[in-house]
Amino acid sequence: MKKIIAKKYYSGFPLAHDTYNALSSASDGCLYYVLSSEDIEIGGYLCKFNPENEEITIIGDLTEICGEKGNHTIGQGKSHVLFYEKDKSLYFGTHVGYYEMIDGMERLPANPPNNFGLYPGGHLLEYNMITGQFKDLAMLPYGEGLLTMVMDIDRSQIYGITWPTGHLIHYELNTGTLKDLGTISAKGEAGIPGDDFRVLCRSMVVDPRNGNVYFTRSNGDILYYHPEQETFSHLEAPTMQLDYFGQYDYKQPGNMGYNWRKAFWYSPENAIYGVHGNSGYLFKYSPDDQKIEIVERLTSIPSRRSGIFDQFSYGYLGFVLGPDQETIYYLTGGPIYEDGQRLKGEDKIAKGGAKGLENLHLITYHIPSEKYIDHGPIFYTDGGIPIYVNSIALDQEGAVYTLARMQHEGKEIEDLIRIPNPFKK
Repeated sequence: MKKIIAKKYYSGFPLAHDTYNALSSASDGCLYYVLSSEDIEIGGYLCKFNPENEEITIIGDLTEICGEKGNHTIGQGKSHVLFYEKDKSLYFGTHVGYYEMIDGMERLPANPPNNFGLYPGGHLLEYNMITGQFKDLAMLPYGEGLLTMVMDIDRSQIYGITWPTGHLIHYELNTGTLKDLGTISAKGEAGIPGDDFRVLCRSMVVDPRNGNVYFTRSNGDILYYHPEQETFSHLEAPTMQLDYFGQYDYKQPGNMGYNWRKAFWYSPENAIYGVHGNSGYLFKYSPDDQKIEIVERLTSIPSRRSGIFDQFSYGYLGFVLGPDQETIYYLTGGPIYEDGQRLKGEDKIAKGGAKGLENLHLITYHIPSEKYIDHGPIFYTDGGIPIYVNSIALDQEGAVYTLARMQHEGKEIEDLIRIPNPFKK
C-alpha cells in the first residue's frame, strides 16, 4: 500500500495539546483552528492558516478573547467544536482544558491550586473575518464548557451540549437569547461510573428542512430537539444499539457507547450519515422513515482484514463531507505489525484515548457510487506517524488538514499537518 507523506507546521504555541474538532475551512480560503492548552491560566490559541502562502497567523488567546485574562480563574483552554460561517463571521465556543483527577477520572476542577478561581464557564463567540473583531455572544450556565455544537445557519440558531453534566442549550442569534433545556442523559460525564455516568454525544445534526436537531445518548437513543416547541425527546425506534457496533456498558467511562461519533446531513437523500467510533461503521439514518442502515465499514484495509476496532477508544472525529458534497473523507487508524505480529494495546482504559499505537489512514467514500478507497498510511518525512488525530478540513485545492501530535525541539506538541490531495496525480 502506498505511503502518504504529510507536511508538519509549527504555529508558534509551545504548549499546544490535543485538539478535538476545532478545525474548519472558511470562505476566505483559509483554515481556522484552535491549539489546546492544559495550562491553568494560559488559554488555547486561535490560529489561521493560508494555504496559498503557508502563512500562519495567531489570532489570539481564548482566555484573553473572552475578557478573562488576569482574573486568576481557570482559563479557556480549548475549543471542542467546529467553526460555522455566516455573513463572513465564524461562530464557535470555548471549553476547559485544565482538569482535576477525581476518583481516577479527569473532572471539572473543584479544588484549583494556587488560589485560582473555578472555571467560569465556556463562551459562545463570533469572529468577524473582515474586521478581525470578536463578539462575546453568551456565557454557558453552571460553569460548564461547550462540548458539542451545531449551527442552523439559515435560521441563525446555535445548539450545544455542555460538559460535564450535559445540558442542552439553544442560542438565538437574532435576539441574543440563551436557553437552557436541561440535561440530556442522567448526570453526563459528571456522574458516578456504573450509576448515573453517561458519556456525552460529540456531534449534533440539523435537518435543514424543519430545523430539528438530532443527537444521541450512549444507550443508543436517537434524540431530537424541536426549536419551536422548545422540547426534546428520544425516538422509540430506531436505536443505535446494533450488533455491528459492538457491546458496551454505557454507564462506564472509556468508550462512546452507542453514540454516533460524528455525523452530518446529506441533502440528496434527506438523511444523516454518521460513523460509529469504535467499530468504524458508516451508517445512514433517515428521519422520514425512522430507519438506520449500515452502509460500509469505513476503517482502513488493515483494520478490515484483521477485524479489530479503533485503538482510540472513542473512535475518530476526522470525518467530513468533502467540497463536492458527495465524498466522505475520514482519518482513521490501522494496525501496526512488527515481525509479523500486530502491536496490541490495552484491552480497556478508564477514559477516552489511545489504547495503543496505530498508523493513521486516509479513507474516502463516494456516496453516489458507493466507492471506498483506503489511500494508505500517513507518515512524516522523518518516519514518525501522526497520532491523536480528531479533526479534519480540506482547502480549496483538495488538500486535507488535521491536527496531530509531533516532535518539536525535543518536545511533543500537537499542531497542523497537511496531507496532499489524494485524487491529484
